[in-house]
Amino acid sequence: MARYAIRIKTQYRNDQTGKALSLPAIYTDSGLLISHLRYLAVYASKSGSWQDRSVFSVMLLIRYINTNQSSFEDTTSLLRSFCQCLTLGTINPSTLEDESNLYWIPRSIEDARALLGHITNYTDWLSEQPEYDQNRINNFRLATSAEQRLNWCAYYHKKGRVFLNHLIDQNAVATQLRFVRQIQISKNSCIQVLSTKRFPSSEIRRILDLGLVQPRAGFDEDGKAIPDYKNQAITLLMHYGGVRKSEVFHLYLTDIHVDQRRKEAIVRIYHPSEGLSPDPQYSYRREYLSREFGLKPRTDYLKSERLHAGWKGLLLSDRRRFFQVQFFPPDKATEFLLVWRSYLACQRVEPSFGNEHPYAFTNSNGHPETLKNFQRMHFDAVRRIEIECSKNLGTTEHGHRHAYGYRLAEHGFSQVEIQKAMHHKSPDSCLVYTQPTDDEVREKMRHIEELKS
Repeated sequence: MARYAIRIKTQYRNDQTGKALSLPAIYTDSGLLISHLRYLAVYASKSGSWQDRSVFSVMLLIRYINTNQSSFEDTTSLLRSFCQCLTLGTINPSTLEDESNLYWIPRSIEDARALLGHITNYTDWLSEQPEYDQNRINNFRLATSAEQRLNWCAYYHKKGRVFLNHLIDQNAVATQLRFVRQIQISKNSCIQVLSTKRFPSSEIRRILDLGLVQPRAGFDEDGKAIPDYKNQAITLLMHYGGVRKSEVFHLYLTDIHVDQRRKEAIVRIYHPSEGLSPDPQYSYRREYLSREFGLKPRTDYLKSERLHAGWKGLLLSDRRRFFQVQFFPPDKATEFLLVWRSYLACQRVEPSFGNEHPYAFTNSNGHPETLKNFQRMHFDAVRRIEIECSKNLGTTEHGHRHAYGYRLAEHGFSQVEIQKAMHHKSPDSCLVYTQPTDDEVREKMRHIEELKS
């Protein structure tokens, strides 16, 4: 029988309540890899991207084992060779042939380390289960003096950002840092290519007014295309509020309020499952969605499912489990309110009977709008104003959040203030959004030189 490992969708149940988790799983010629499915269930709170990456990592290892099962006497040697194949590939560069038929191309050091990390975490968990009598596949060894020094450096760097770090047992830490994994992948070079991803400020007005339109809806009395108020509102939230694209799709209608005194929108984005329910009958949004609409939080759907929307670990600013969007410049809160009201009055399609839901943005059928559909419409809007849609140019949808962070830094906001505005847990996380480009550094150098002369 041919050996194989494929990814499938599952509904995982571990009790008699009838509730199920939607999880990816690995199906092999020997059947379902149930141990890995249980592992994913334990870490069900992890993102869909994390789960998919774990599945992919283990599938790669299984395929490698199937090809090389009689080549190694112990698992450590097998894992070491597997890691070499990740970074070097399996294709002979001289003949372009591959006797293993894997035909793997070399992966980046960063990617290979991430894959090894997923495999190590899974097999560590597996070794601790009572029904599995086996050792860790990637065991620990005594660290060299240089490795111990690096471990201590990393520990002290992290310790300064750990809440209640004074309660950490230093003796236990000292023992732990004396060891490293037997199989490691060397760290990649430090390359900073993060400063080119922000949406260009010169194009934001054009994409809002000329790109985000409804060309099929005809033209108004002045001969202008009808605005696409929904996607204008979403783009304003990202560009002037710093909201991640996935966070937009967790917004309920009830999460957007009006400050009557200032004539501004107040936008609160709640945790998709733990956030306070808008209905006082229920405590949390998970229960509210289930009882009122038969839905799950959008984080619970698989990435391949239409309703999926991610949620990155972030700093919430209220006990009711939400953060408030901080528009900058502040007058953009008024512009968002005007666009939002136009969307509600003119373009929002209400859910049909039997398909009700609480979400703010809907598609043409009244169903919750999807991330994939917004990405497509943003792509079309960028092309409509005749610029290239590219991550490296910052013209994809995520470039708006980068533009927001850089704008705050440009106007003198401190690192801690930017951290709060962008809802990062660590003050260092915002640094990626505030890096100047090479051209901007050179321009500042020229400016300083001109002032001296």
